[in-house]
Amino acid sequence: MTIGGSLAAVVLGAAVGVLGRLIAPGRPTMPLWLMIAVGIVAAFAGTGLSHLVGLENGGWDYWETLFQIALAAAGVYLVAMVWPRSGAR
Repeated sequence: MTIGGSLAAVVLGAAVGVLGRLIAPGRPTMPLWLMIAVGIVAAFAGTGLSHLVGLENGGWDYWETLFQIALAAAGVYLVAMVWPRSGAR
């Protein structure tokens, strides 16, 4: 992964992390920093998955971006589902 690809994964992961919160049901209880962090980690995992499957071709890759978006949205959704509610103790 190039520096440009890493930067794109961070920006894309942060954006999809915040947008992924929109698909999670219920009130937002997860902090913004956690949404962004999960999105970034999942975007890097999407890059790793696309390289593992053998879909890398150098430069911008549609499949890599698709894996990044899908894993970031799924990651934020899953963390939002298990994150404790603010009122529950």
